[in-house]
Amino acid sequence: MASEAVAVLLLVFLSGSTFGIKLEGNGYTDVLIAINPVVPENPLLIERIKEMMSNASSVLFTATEDKFYFEEITILVPPNWSQGDEAYWQYYSDSIAFKYKVLVHEWAHLRWGVYDEFDDGQPFYKGAHSDIQATRCSLELDGKIVNRINHTNCTHIDPNNKIYTQDCVFLADSEQWENTASLMSYPSLHKVTRFCSNKTHNSEAPNAQNRMCDNRDVMDVIFTSSVDAKANVQPLKGPHPVPRFTVMQRGQRVVCLVLDVSGSMRGSRILQQQQAASLFLTTIVEDHSYVGIVTFTKDAKTLKPLTVIHGEESRTQLVRYLPSEANGGTDICKGLKKGFEELRKDNGNTMGDEIILLTDGESELNCASEVKESGAIVNTIALGPSANKELKMLSEISGGKYFYASENLDQTELVNVFASLTTTNGDLTHQTILLDSSGMKGKGILNGTVSVDHTIGNKTTFLVLHESQSPEDIEIKSPSGQIYDFIDFQHSSISKMHSLVIQGTAETGEWTYTIKNTLSDQYITITITSCAVSDAIPPVTVKAHMSQQSIDGSKPMLVYAEVNQKGVPVILADVMATLKSDSGDQYQLQLLDNGAGADAFRNDGIYSRYFTTSKNGRYNLKVKVQRKNKSKNNGQVRLKRHSVAPYVPGYVIKGKVVMNPPKPPVSEDDLQADVGSFTRTAIGESFSVSLPPGVPPPNFPPNKITDLNAEIEEDKVMLTWTAPGEDMDQGTADSYEIRVSMDLEALRGSFSGAHLMNTSDIRPLEAGSTEEYSFLSSYIINAEPETVMFFAVRSCDKDSLMSDMSNVAKATKIVPFVPTTTTPTISQYPSPNLKDHGKMIRFSGFTIYSVWAKLTFSFLFYKLLTTFLPNSK
Repeated sequence: MASEAVAVLLLVFLSGSTFGIKLEGNGYTDVLIAINPVVPENPLLIERIKEMMSNASSVLFTATEDKFYFEEITILVPPNWSQGDEAYWQYYSDSIAFKYKVLVHEWAHLRWGVYDEFDDGQPFYKGAHSDIQATRCSLELDGKIVNRINHTNCTHIDPNNKIYTQDCVFLADSEQWENTASLMSYPSLHKVTRFCSNKTHNSEAPNAQNRMCDNRDVMDVIFTSSVDAKANVQPLKGPHPVPRFTVMQRGQRVVCLVLDVSGSMRGSRILQQQQAASLFLTTIVEDHSYVGIVTFTKDAKTLKPLTVIHGEESRTQLVRYLPSEANGGTDICKGLKKGFEELRKDNGNTMGDEIILLTDGESELNCASEVKESGAIVNTIALGPSANKELKMLSEISGGKYFYASENLDQTELVNVFASLTTTNGDLTHQTILLDSSGMKGKGILNGTVSVDHTIGNKTTFLVLHESQSPEDIEIKSPSGQIYDFIDFQHSSISKMHSLVIQGTAETGEWTYTIKNTLSDQYITITITSCAVSDAIPPVTVKAHMSQQSIDGSKPMLVYAEVNQKGVPVILADVMATLKSDSGDQYQLQLLDNGAGADAFRNDGIYSRYFTTSKNGRYNLKVKVQRKNKSKNNGQVRLKRHSVAPYVPGYVIKGKVVMNPPKPPVSEDDLQADVGSFTRTAIGESFSVSLPPGVPPPNFPPNKITDLNAEIEEDKVMLTWTAPGEDMDQGTADSYEIRVSMDLEALRGSFSGAHLMNTSDIRPLEAGSTEEYSFLSSYIINAEPETVMFFAVRSCDKDSLMSDMSNVAKATKIVPFVPTTTTPTISQYPSPNLKDHGKMIRFSGFTIYSVWAKLTFSFLFYKLLTTFLPNSK
């Protein structure tokens, strides 16, 4: 029961974000917890969620020094649950303990952008005083290091790096004071209810928090650079209020199309609107939904009252009511008010209902308060460059989505937008999935391929749109060679559409399409959609979004695409983002899941890239994901599951070791799924760039390197990292600056004061490439039994803009102590610039210093290197 509730909560927080949640004073409002329809009905679950959120609110309040708490929370119940009376919802019995601190742990990830302070990949490290430490925060957290098997004190030391081997594990003492550990490190400890601060932070631990946040403590990130930092919230005097809960039941989807038919919509725009809305009505909107159609000019009228979708006939009937003529002025608010009027006709209110508003006009928007008070979700679509730029505000205040679509007829932007407007109830097996869309203008052939994988295949639809004359020839070819041609399509002369629905389950494999256009001035497009193959097999899905919906150009934005199957990340896919402005400029970015640049974690299924263009305008976002059969994995799409909380193997309780049950083994099914080739397309919300008047577009430096690594390879030390770009992770940097120090804090405090290595022969590679830089060490002179060095890198672009300092890579060399004669050491040289001490020669992938400079640094670079921080959202 408890695990069921946790799964529901994490589904909400992890599947979206905290963007729609507001901070009002000290309290978070508009927190929505939606129970997935697949969860069996259980009245206790409502109370368990209430208990969890109430306890989490108290932990959050304490952890943030009396500043933040959860104030208003809505629990959304599936429509297939019984409605019951008030007593049903208030039924309560004693519940088992919830892992509510894990929820605060995850909230900190998603709301504030902080990272874990534990690390399964590097659980131990050598501390500043050469003592072995467990990777944790803070160092005041006591415990024992025991053998995983027999639970006795662990004595297994790796002879190469002098730290504990993998069969050793750190067990925390369960009776710790609350300020000895962090919620980002050990949220499971009973008394731990705080984050690490500047007084307790372990800045040398090799964890993601230090690597990604410049060794800053969690509290510093929250209060100085997170999304809530600008609010400058002061501690609340007295206890925080108890969260207020509202339990709502999701009914069947109720949506009203509010469509602009003013004079400016004449011609191609009204046709585009008709075609895109037809796709929505015939393919996208779910069975049993209620749909109405309203049009507006200076006035508004209902073309079709709310109609339940119960089969193809009801869908076809709604399509017949779509407007095909345009004339008159524009009053957007009158259209919205008429839409609300229609929505009220099912149950007397508009709470939770939807409006899809499309307009190309600029009429005054004086109905924002009515939109907010309605409780309806308003999705707005701005068609063409003149559409009111305040439409985005209506979506923001109502929890809806905002889209911009150009009026270029050879594009599929408006159709894509309507295809993305599926329900958000969490049941992906009944949603229509956009596989691909493309178009062309002019005489010629439009052809391509689309992959149908094992997770989809039901209701697979090929939709061909044109402007005036039907294409001369249409051919769809299945993987087995079956041909579907023009006569197999259903045709609509009014909306100029041709649709083919594959009966039963579409064949798995590569489908091809060929469309012949004989007119030089006509556009044609094709859109392919499908649904899950069965209720038991969740489909591979893609979500695309920007890091922000608007920006002033002072900082680069980030593009994200999340690819997963039932929450399991899909990796090794090819992901391409297309961003297009309202002025027609188009940019393409290959999104990466390499744990470098904009990407926070490698192989987590979230593909990322910086968008550095700072040209004013509105932009739309389209992401295409493909995976082709490749011999290296026999067509299997590799999946990787990431834990949302640390597994704790055990504790020390009153001096005794008490082990938890073993961590369940990860099956091969969790690591890869044989779905073969697949194709997906996702549409993100539109965003805007607005530079202040007179401010030129900024130049951005190379991105910070976050995966610097160092290793010993026989007689040389090897530094590796992912190449940054000229502008963040775009292009190619101009040069690198590598420095080394024997003092970690000195390197962090003054990068420029550390010893400079000669990198004049390094020619940076294109962003995203793997850089390698190695030094040969022929001698070890006057070496201590253990020598520790720290490396860091900065990169520079052609305009001399410098990146931030990289993460610090640590190198430790363990050698037998052999007395030698006195030899010059690094501290005896006054100049930090190593290139003045000898000639640097580069050959066969590594670099050496000649003459006595080689002798000077031979003992420094003959070190056993370990990764200081492992290489991710």
